[in-house]
Amino acid sequence: MASPVTTRTVRPLDTLRFDISGPPQITEVVADHLRLLGAQPEGPGRPSGPPSATAPAGHTATAGHTVLTGGGFAPAEAATRWAAPGSGIADEATVQAASGIMAVHGRRDGAPRGLAADYAATATGILTVQGLLAGLLAQARGCAPARTATRADHAGLLAVSQYLAAAGADEAEAVTAAPGGPPFTSAEGLLFELETLDAGVWAAFWRALDAPADALRAGWRPFQFRYATACAPLPDALHRTTRAHAFERIRQAAAAAGADVCVLRTLAERAAEHDGAAPWTLEQLPAPPADPETPVRRRPAPSPGRPLAGLTVVEAGRRIQAPLAAHLLGLLGAEVIRVEPPGGDPLRGMPPACSGTSARWLALNRGKQAVEIDIKAPGDRHRLYELVAGADVFLHNWAPGKAAGLGLDAEHLTAVQPALVYAYTSGWAGRIGDAPLGTDFMVQARTGVGEAVRPDGEPPAPSLMTLLDVLGGLTGAEAVLAGLLLRERTGRGVRVDSSLLGAADLLTAPALRRAAAGGEPRRPAGFRRPLPTADGWIAAGDACAAVVAAVADAVRELPTDEAVHRLQARGLTAAAVTTDLAALHHDPRFAGSIGLDAHGAPAVPDPWSFV
Repeated sequence: MASPVTTRTVRPLDTLRFDISGPPQITEVVADHLRLLGAQPEGPGRPSGPPSATAPAGHTATAGHTVLTGGGFAPAEAATRWAAPGSGIADEATVQAASGIMAVHGRRDGAPRGLAADYAATATGILTVQGLLAGLLAQARGCAPARTATRADHAGLLAVSQYLAAAGADEAEAVTAAPGGPPFTSAEGLLFELETLDAGVWAAFWRALDAPADALRAGWRPFQFRYATACAPLPDALHRTTRAHAFERIRQAAAAAGADVCVLRTLAERAAEHDGAAPWTLEQLPAPPADPETPVRRRPAPSPGRPLAGLTVVEAGRRIQAPLAAHLLGLLGAEVIRVEPPGGDPLRGMPPACSGTSARWLALNRGKQAVEIDIKAPGDRHRLYELVAGADVFLHNWAPGKAAGLGLDAEHLTAVQPALVYAYTSGWAGRIGDAPLGTDFMVQARTGVGEAVRPDGEPPAPSLMTLLDVLGGLTGAEAVLAGLLLRERTGRGVRVDSSLLGAADLLTAPALRRAAAGGEPRRPAGFRRPLPTADGWIAAGDACAAVVAAVADAVRELPTDEAVHRLQARGLTAAAVTTDLAALHHDPRFAGSIGLDAHGAPAVPDPWSFV
């Protein structure tokens, strides 16, 4: 193979070309990202511009194929499917139904609900690009070419992995799961999200609005755990309190208490301000001066199944976004060293637990090494510099300005490791002026996601499933892989930045295009609404939903398995909706996919396979 290294490369896939086919909801994401990374479509008639805003919601293509060629690499191939043949999972709706996405998203409403945005397809597209980048990186490091494969149903399992782990834990949830949750409503009828991570701030906000003391006390725990449980059964007195006040009064109370509030934006508003930015940025760092005394580091060679073997990632992440990104890099073979505060990550003790460790924490952090470092102490920061000096990647999601204030920004860490890929996964990427706290639900509110995930005729509401934290982790890992490949091709360190905002724009991209064109951005009423059966729920495929809805009364009288069988016998796509995540372990549609880790916690399959 010719050397892939070229000093003229400014994007990781410069000089490469791609050929792609398959389900448009997935392949449009893949093609967009490959173009942004520098690759060009192969020949006329292939995707070369923005993906179609009118692509059918339920396309019948079930498998896709992408090939990257050029740049001195052997061809890199990726296969993409909705699911295993014969599973009955054949499109976005049935992936959401089978993998548990509908169950988790529907917890706020007390019944399974489909996301009106193509969440599993978007995640699958990102994972496909990750597999291609990892394969090229392994090639550049001397490994033989490998073909990667991804499945949308496995992407769905990854998206609910924390909830699945909790469902299989040794103990019960910290709070009772029940319907309910934000957004709140002001006296003018404005829908808004509230965010604080501090119990004292929560109490001060509600006291300023004269909320009943018992309601604010009872509301804190379900509000605090809504990230974990995807529901927040708040006392109705809190909703009555906000409906009694104008939004300006609510905003003043939040400002005085130190909380953040954000009115839900529409997709049309987001489309009008959208800057068209990529979901991540890559910046090449200055070339290090030649030093003949510097020893050459020898790393274990990668293998087709572990393309990142021999690389080291130092992760200083909190909550979900950065830890998930590092977790994915670890699944690809990297050694991940997790930096935790003195005493360890407090989320290790978040209930429910498996063998004494939080099941949710394990879903994101199993297999990582951990070191305790007080980043505010100069001596400990020196220990961190020593770790970074031997690493390939440093990844964090600290609050804006924190890294620079502590001397831990890219300019500081590349002084000890000039070839570092420095990765920052943030909330807003500095793209939104006067932005609220950069958490999942606030970004959903600010970017129109609350409207995009609900079909027409339903009040907008951000999902209480952590949609953007997961997509943000996926885009963060994708950006790191792109940075590593760019480093391999140029010999220079790279800074990469990704964000929850970028993830939101990815998820809402089709809706934003419809809004920008003056069309209706939301899906039609009843879109992806599961139908009840005699003993559960079924979801129709997007392309045949209207036909199945016409026989809803007959479906209601049948057991779930029989209803699915009869519909499939008529050539219609339908799938049973998973409502008990703990039962996924025995679901024949995922036979052999879900295992147990060393702590006994459920573990989802790796989202790629390499052959």
